[in-house]
Amino acid sequence: MQLFAVEGIPEIRPGDDLGAIIAERADLREGDVVCVSHSIVSKAEGRQFDLEEFDPSERARRIAARIGELAGEEKDPRFAQAVIEESQELLTEEPLMLAVTHFGHTTVNAGIDRSNVPDADLLLLPEDPTASAERLHEALGVPVIVTDTSGRPFRQGQRGVALGWAGMPAARDWRGEHDRDGRELGVTVEAVVDELAAAANLLTGEGSDGLPVAVVRGFDFGDHEGHDGLYRSRAGDYVRDALAQWEFRPEEEKEGEVESGRDDTDDDGREDDDTDGREDTDDDTDGRKDTDDDAEGDRP
Repeated sequence: MQLFAVEGIPEIRPGDDLGAIIAERADLREGDVVCVSHSIVSKAEGRQFDLEEFDPSERARRIAARIGELAGEEKDPRFAQAVIEESQELLTEEPLMLAVTHFGHTTVNAGIDRSNVPDADLLLLPEDPTASAERLHEALGVPVIVTDTSGRPFRQGQRGVALGWAGMPAARDWRGEHDRDGRELGVTVEAVVDELAAAANLLTGEGSDGLPVAVVRGFDFGDHEGHDGLYRSRAGDYVRDALAQWEFRPEEEKEGEVESGRDDTDDDGREDDDTDGREDTDDDTDGRKDTDDDAEGDRP
């Protein structure tokens, strides 16, 4: 399998024929898979907005004030309002806005970018990345994956993920197949569109590379069952259930409780072991996607 970045993609403007622009520069072959950064898809679809277009609600003002208090700097409630409007649900409001987008992707700040948007303040994710991928698939004649970068629970750093795809299944299902010892596999479902998106991200980069399109050549899906169930359903999502019951407490508040004589116990008298499911990281506490956690970095 080979991967290569497509050179010469210009700055994309609203209304640009993205399929034609890629086709002219990519020299595609049958069996190729095209991975396209959401940033140029969003730009072609006119998803740039200025902050003044968002009238902050009381909820947005409260969230911005609280995150600003935690970060020690003022936060713009208009940005919080943009995140709210791009979300079907906020799983957390502090110390960061962890959002479930309208198409089912869970990410910080609903994936809104604030960098590499030359004509506006904000760049939003495509409204329907799978529909976007389907249009590009029809134009290019090969499978297409619309990608973003995203952080991961329990691990540092970001990696490429698929937001939408067309022309191929999202996952290959190994269940019912057998390992080398003849044991039947019962749970393995491989998210191949995420794996290809992550591989493409090694080439497209996170900074000022200006390479928003990568081609995967020679990938073989294999003789497996496939399906498109990439986003976990609400029923049985135990992490989401846990977040619904979780309450953020800054370290200084915990220290204050200890100094005032309160011990770290629950109301039932049992010791709290502090396994609250949070990573001890310093990213995204400012309520916006910074350079390290930016969905697309400095791409065109």
